[in-house]
Amino acid sequence: MDRIHRPLSQPEHSTAPHWLSLYSRLRHWQRNRRTRQQLALLNDQQLADAGISSVQREEELAKPFWR
Repeated sequence: MDRIHRPLSQPEHSTAPHWLSLYSRLRHWQRNRRTRQQLALLNDQQLADAGISSVQREEELAKPFWR
C-alpha cells in the first residue's frame, strides 16, 4: 500500500502570534524614529532640563531606527 506523506498544516491560530510580534516590532521602530526626531529638535536648555548632554543626544541620533 502506497502512502503519501504530506506536511502537517499549522493551525490557523498559530499565525496570530507571528503577526502580533511583527506588528509590535514595527510599532517599536516607528516610536524610535519619532522620539529621535523629537530629540533632534530640542535646544540646549531643553536637553539640560531632561538631563541629556549634547554628546548623548548625538549618540542616540546616530543609532539606526531598529536599535
